[in-house]
Amino acid sequence: MNEERQTSEPEAEEEVVNVHKEVYEWIQCVVVALICCVLLFVFIARVIDVVGYSMVPTLDDGDKIIITRLAGDYERGDIVVLRKDTFREEPIVKRIIAVEGQTIDIDFDNGIVYVDGEALDEPYVNELTYDREDFETYERPLEIPEGCVFVMGDNRNNSTDSRRETIGCVDTRYIMGKVIFRILPLSKLGAIYGWDY
Repeated sequence: MNEERQTSEPEAEEEVVNVHKEVYEWIQCVVVALICCVLLFVFIARVIDVVGYSMVPTLDDGDKIIITRLAGDYERGDIVVLRKDTFREEPIVKRIIAVEGQTIDIDFDNGIVYVDGEALDEPYVNELTYDREDFETYERPLEIPEGCVFVMGDNRNNSTDSRRETIGCVDTRYIMGKVIFRILPLSKLGAIYGWDY
């Protein structure tokens, strides 16, 4: 009987140690997974809700999109998410129309946007650009300052964007990332590409 007790006690102790070791390994896995998720969503990609109709027909109110900071330099045609406190605290989604060093002008009578003197072909817009907003107060053609971009919504006559002084030319440091993918609604699931002018 004593022999049985002696052999079962070390086995019981070993079993307790194994359980503790297994629990510790599971906790370690969960912590590593959480850290990876945080790093992924802080430095690589984030999910953002589209609020409002300024990007119709490309994006609609309530769409869920993925943005990233790692998609290269910002170029004309890219759709970006930015936050500018002079407008509002929530992020807004817009399309880059011109980048630093380029000039922009808009013929509001005919609804045509010009970059560096060339009329843009914009099949993605909801309708031509007739809404002046505050753009009349700019000296035109407007040259985009270094480190900045000029953004507009695809729903041109229902978009608050760089035409308004509260947004103006946007410093690229205000850009949270480039839109790369739409995850909701599922019927529109897929990659989002900028426009190659």
